[in-house]
Amino acid sequence: MSDTDNEKPKLGMRAPLGLKRTVETGKVKQSFSHGRSNTVVVEVKRRRILGPGGAVTEAPATVEAAPAPAPAPQARAPEAPRAPTPSPGDSLLSRQELQAKLLREADESRMNALEERRRAEERERIDAVDEERRRAEERALAAEAKPEPQAPAAAAPVAPTPAPATPASVAPVAAAPAAAPTPAPAPVPAAPVSVELDPSMPAPRRFTPVARPERPAPRPAAAPATPATASSSGASPSASAASSGGLAPRRPGAEPPRPQQRDRKGDDRRQSGKLTVNRALGADEGARARSLAALKRAREKEHRRMGGPREAQAKQVRDVVVPEAITVQELANRMAEKGADLVKALFKMGMPVTINATIDQDTAELLVTEFGHNITRVSDSDIDLAVEHDVDADETMQPRPPVVTIMGHVDHGKTSLLDALRGTDVAAGEAGGITQHIGAYQVTLKDKSKITFLDTPGHEAFTEMRARGANVTDIVVIVVAADDGLMPQTIEAINHTKAAGVPMIIAINKIDKEGANPQKVRERLLEHEVIVEEMSGDVQDVEVSALKKIGLDLLIEKIQLQAELLDLGANPDRMAEGTVIEAKLDKGRGPVATVLISRGTLKVGDVFVVGAESGKVRAMLNDKGQQIKEATPSMPVEVLGLSGVPRAGDPLSVVENEARAREVAAYRQGVMTQKRTTSTPASLESMFSALKDKQAIEYPLVVKADTQGSVEAIVASINKISTDDIKARVLHSGVGGITESDVTLAGASGAPIIGFNVRANAKAREIAERQKVALKYYDVIYDLIDEIRAGMAGELGPEAFETVVGRAEIREVFSAGKHGKAAGLLVTEGIIRKALKARITRDDVIIYQGEIASLRRFKDDVAEVRAGLECGVTFTQNFVDIKPGDFLETFEVELRERTL
Repeated sequence: MSDTDNEKPKLGMRAPLGLKRTVETGKVKQSFSHGRSNTVVVEVKRRRILGPGGAVTEAPATVEAAPAPAPAPQARAPEAPRAPTPSPGDSLLSRQELQAKLLREADESRMNALEERRRAEERERIDAVDEERRRAEERALAAEAKPEPQAPAAAAPVAPTPAPATPASVAPVAAAPAAAPTPAPAPVPAAPVSVELDPSMPAPRRFTPVARPERPAPRPAAAPATPATASSSGASPSASAASSGGLAPRRPGAEPPRPQQRDRKGDDRRQSGKLTVNRALGADEGARARSLAALKRAREKEHRRMGGPREAQAKQVRDVVVPEAITVQELANRMAEKGADLVKALFKMGMPVTINATIDQDTAELLVTEFGHNITRVSDSDIDLAVEHDVDADETMQPRPPVVTIMGHVDHGKTSLLDALRGTDVAAGEAGGITQHIGAYQVTLKDKSKITFLDTPGHEAFTEMRARGANVTDIVVIVVAADDGLMPQTIEAINHTKAAGVPMIIAINKIDKEGANPQKVRERLLEHEVIVEEMSGDVQDVEVSALKKIGLDLLIEKIQLQAELLDLGANPDRMAEGTVIEAKLDKGRGPVATVLISRGTLKVGDVFVVGAESGKVRAMLNDKGQQIKEATPSMPVEVLGLSGVPRAGDPLSVVENEARAREVAAYRQGVMTQKRTTSTPASLESMFSALKDKQAIEYPLVVKADTQGSVEAIVASINKISTDDIKARVLHSGVGGITESDVTLAGASGAPIIGFNVRANAKAREIAERQKVALKYYDVIYDLIDEIRAGMAGELGPEAFETVVGRAEIREVFSAGKHGKAAGLLVTEGIIRKALKARITRDDVIIYQGEIASLRRFKDDVAEVRAGLECGVTFTQNFVDIKPGDFLETFEVELRERTL
């Protein structure tokens, strides 16, 4: 409740007894530069005065501000008449204004006092400098006008030397006013020098020297100078000036000595507050020790100073290995020479190159010989394994089982015959009843002898598989159906066998069927220069039935007889070599290759190179799926542990270590990449063929299959479908299931994905559904080829065929309407029918192609006009550029489905 509330008259009650408050508090906000502010609590106090009769009066209010500094002491002014006592009705606003006014006055008085003190200190400093300069000039004039030395009595009296200044006396000049200068002995006045400050510039700052943190050692107090000492120390002012270097002793009013420049080399104040390991352990009293690098540099410098000039070392001749291409920097490193020296030598040879430039082997040889080194030429092909096979000695050869490849046309019973020999039923598991992979099996006969069989596909797409089977085999058994005779793939198998130079045996199968004619087969074989023994030839033949198991023993006997004539042998005690029959990417086992060992013994743990891939044998499985530890010659095995899926037909070679295997594989991969990316030299024919290829429509495809051989067959068949109008382009082909990367690639190019005996995983199916990518699955190759052919034909669209219906000659041109024209015709051939497509030619050049808008004869609209009659026609698009003598030709367009 405020004071005014207490003074209000209240009805029915008396005013309470009490004293009015004498202290009132308030807050004032101070603002400083740089956005700073401060809130000050201000108290207003009133002094109580007891007047006559006990009346209480209040003195003027005084303001106390806690944070504000006390103003400088000033001269006491005469007491002013006391201000009238403020009435209790003063408002709160007037009291706040009073508080702010008092605070401003206090701040102004404090700032004025500080400014006055600064100006006084500046004046004292300037006076001291002027006084010192004046004294120096007087001493110089006195020294110049000094008379001959006389007796000491004639010398002018010298003031005693003041005692050395104590620390209390060494204080800033601003602390006390300067003493009055003593008049000099030589009263020669000098020109007054005035030093003034620029009022527009801020006042100069004064820095007080900071003492070192460590306490200085106490010095012994100097003895007070006696009159005798003073008289003996210097008899005259000139003598004292001469002994002190021309400077008079310091006087009390002189400028205090300037602090000396601190030596920072030994100053460890920055580290004085840091705790280091040395300081914690008490080593060297916290001094910083020299680093090991500094000690090493000092020791080397001492050795160089003590050892004298170094002797020139003898040049070391090196054997430098130089490949076919090498950079200048790499050659310099191998020669242990400076790269700049090699660049300089090349410049002298007329070759301005940089240090990163690549030079050939001949240029590198010139540099190596010029610098006095020996060169060793190597080629990139030296990294690869030797292609030629070394011949094993006869005493190391041991008999091995023969490798027999069964070939023939599709559905002639090759797999069924092999199942009959092995006692298995592989054909039942084949999709579509045809073999689409090359299979390798080893059969153990009753006499414990073994024969390795390779089953090749008979479909026309698997030409490369048949050729590969003929190249790795010892004997070829060509199966011919007795009821079907020789077929295209049978003839192709005969040609592959002749090209491989291996003996063949003709097995005439299905002799138990009606209509079988084995003799007709023998006669047809004569057309291809295959003469069987029954016709006085050297080719064995046998009639068999895989279904009835007829003639199987005779076939085995003929195979063993042929193998005995060949005298097959191999050295098992050496590093293994073999050929990849088939390769695939297994989901659980990774890359798997079916390898036929040709010589040596392949063991678990061997490091090998196969094509552009390397690996280590992790496990081996035989044709029955059993794990084995080693594989001898002529044994087909599945090898696990490859770095990637090799190509079918790649040779396998065991090497000494993994580093060598990776080196050879990397070189072969580089060669394959270079072949794939190197462009052929441009010629006119290649340019025209490139333009023709660009005009053809591209049909992109992504092909994934279960084995490498199937991929080769599918890609080759797709490329054969291509025509001049449309060209199939395989974006990617690989072994294994359809993955997310395959779907992403197909989605980017709008290509369907062809899966042969593989499926897409869940993630790939999700992405394919989102990106609208077509997934097509097949398990029979001819279904795949037929559907791709139909898809490519559909991409081209239907083919248009034109059929000429009639021809007519324009005899006259008439007006038709305001702007149109009509042509009077004489039909010469066929029929002119309304709404047919028509073209007008003039001098055998087409000038119009469109449709007939109207057809009239004697002012009547007619549907058609036959040959020999006249009629009038108008054309669409309001064509009027018609002249007599032009010819009209009408035709129909028929759209037919395109076939490839």
